[in-house]
Amino acid sequence: MTSFGITNAPAPARLSVGIVSAGRVGTALGAALERAGHVVVACSAVSEVSKHRAHTRLPESQILPVDEVAGRCDLLLLAVPDSELAGLVAGLAATGVVRRGTLVVHCSGAHGIEILAPLTRVGATPLAIHPAMTFTGHDEDTARLSSTCFGITAADEVGYAIAQALVIEIGGEPVRVSEAMRPLYHAALAHGSNHLVTLVSDAVEALRNALAGDELLGQQLVDAEPGGVAERVIAPLLTAALDNVLRRGPAALTGPVARGDADAVATHLRVLEDVDPQIAAGYRALSLRSAQRTGSKPELMEILEGADHSE
Repeated sequence: MTSFGITNAPAPARLSVGIVSAGRVGTALGAALERAGHVVVACSAVSEVSKHRAHTRLPESQILPVDEVAGRCDLLLLAVPDSELAGLVAGLAATGVVRRGTLVVHCSGAHGIEILAPLTRVGATPLAIHPAMTFTGHDEDTARLSSTCFGITAADEVGYAIAQALVIEIGGEPVRVSEAMRPLYHAALAHGSNHLVTLVSDAVEALRNALAGDELLGQQLVDAEPGGVAERVIAPLLTAALDNVLRRGPAALTGPVARGDADAVATHLRVLEDVDPQIAAGYRALSLRSAQRTGSKPELMEILEGADHSE
């Protein structure tokens, strides 16, 4: 039994880790692996920001060129943007610096292990281990990993066992994602997290327009800076809505669309159009999707499916 808690897993109890590169994700995962007893021996960093991040979060790690990082570790973590991953893998395979038996891990949500095929062919063990969270570049990233799910993909059951064990060691929850389902997995996460930012930003902008100029005496003025009055007004509503939908599903939907209130929705579209037609268009699209989920009234569907609400 290894320190992974898995019989016959072909990984040593204490792994030497190399990281390419020292960005937000790579350094957070590196720090988490060190807390679990592994050692980050080297990482690559080009920009001054990355070098500072590496020195701060991985102070015992050497900053080396990519080929030297790859050649001296048991676990090679490729923490580069999705668009750079294929080129990096091809380059590492061509130079022959990755030793046979090295665990090569990438943390891209969009890809499974097929993208690691050039290194698999030279004897590396491919693993895709994606933390389903947003990274800020601060110390809280590493702490949050202990409550994060990780989408894992491997070539065989031994690979899945190793990936599962690594995630459990740093306190996360492993979730198996098949190679074919990686694009859909990634699309779902992007749809939820990225579009939530846009949705909330639009809502805050509209709320600022509604509140500005009518502040109470001594109250903070409503301006375009984050963290102001508009954000404080909407935050409890957003928090409750997110909590409710995660616990109750679509039944958590409330408001005029859920009630089939066509007049209220038409009014919303009109006033949002006055603020910003693009915000109104976003409201219309999301209201239509909500109405489709709830099987809303025909008159509401007519408004949302394209009738000119300004008439």
